[in-house]
Amino acid sequence: MRFDKAIEILSTALIQQNPKSFSGTWVYQNAPRAYRFFRLNLRTPTGNIDWDSVTDVLDRSHQYKWDGRKRKAKKPYENQAEVDLVLAKYHDKIYTCITAVSEQDRRTRDRILIALARVAQRGNILARQEAVSLIRFTVDDWIEKYYVLQRWNGFGEILEEEIAACIRRYRFTGTFLGYVFKTLEYRGRGLAPLYSLDTPLSPIGGRTWAESVVQDEKTGEVRIFNSS
Repeated sequence: MRFDKAIEILSTALIQQNPKSFSGTWVYQNAPRAYRFFRLNLRTPTGNIDWDSVTDVLDRSHQYKWDGRKRKAKKPYENQAEVDLVLAKYHDKIYTCITAVSEQDRRTRDRILIALARVAQRGNILARQEAVSLIRFTVDDWIEKYYVLQRWNGFGEILEEEIAACIRRYRFTGTFLGYVFKTLEYRGRGLAPLYSLDTPLSPIGGRTWAESVVQDEKTGEVRIFNSS
């Protein structure tokens, strides 16, 4: 059996029975052939069934029903071997976390980060730290490119705390970085803006604050120069 055939079997079972939710146990009971294929052929670097890869290709109406993502809080621990297993599996693809130039790169980057996030959700502090470090490459690029995220400039410590929170809360098997982007966009609205004198007055560029600030020689008052 091939992966696409196993997904077809699972999708058919979901359509026919239309459960309110489903989990690995549900798949075992209602689509045993598909479950057997996943158990034998689809494993995460740490040895669990890779349900993220399964739900990622299901119809979106079924993705939302997946409840195998619920996890109880785990006692924090450190295990570098678990992190190394993930990094070893994707050793020749880690560059996608630094620069992703194609859609395939972006999908690979998401798989790497989700794999680390799942290990981190089990309580592995080192996996969380590694994931945050890799995510920062993309987030820092976003902050430079997208005006809606520029308020995060100067809030590096809070930014990393928010990224770590995204890792902890992430449940739905959709695009992980899409979830991070929207979270930072919404959370960033509550940040007080920090201004640099090198910041353009307009979001589209032009004169900077440094070029526009003047001081009255008589009163010492500092104000923005208005050429009009």
